[in-house]
Amino acid sequence: MSVSSPSASPAVGAAPSQADLLDFVRRTAADAELIASLPLDPEGRTWVRLEGPGGSEAWLIGWPPGTGTGWHDHADSIGAFLTASGELTEYSLAARLPTDGWKTLELDEGVDRERRLSAGNGRAFGHHHVHEVLNESTDRHAVSVHAYYPPLPRIRRYSRTGQVLRLEQVERPEDWQ
Repeated sequence: MSVSSPSASPAVGAAPSQADLLDFVRRTAADAELIASLPLDPEGRTWVRLEGPGGSEAWLIGWPPGTGTGWHDHADSIGAFLTASGELTEYSLAARLPTDGWKTLELDEGVDRERRLSAGNGRAFGHHHVHEVLNESTDRHAVSVHAYYPPLPRIRRYSRTGQVLRLEQVERPEDWQ
């Protein structure tokens, strides 16, 4: 299902910037009727595709208690996300990783970052940003808005044991439809 959301603001023909995407997710998350329209499932994440700014890909996502994404990146896309209700936690790596040609990396000490994003809080990120997002609540759903540009060409999924990050899978858009 595709839903129209608050109007996007990049100049016609211009690719949206990280700031444009963050502005879009902020305005969209403020649309209480849209947020309330997302069906929530107690067992798994739910999502609805939105019309993002400047040809970007956007999603409204519901997170049951205890759910998360696992470690991943959005390859060559920039992005932004914002918590509309509840609270999400983002664990990320403050390190630029090689983009291709590796299966296992040993991470340096001190690269881990943690952000708690309560309702109304979010962030933008650049290319190849490796993170995982979790709803660590034991009893409350969270809802968030996400936008990516260009539309996601692939997502790389990782496993992590200590300081070792291992590429496990590469997903393409046809895998998510």
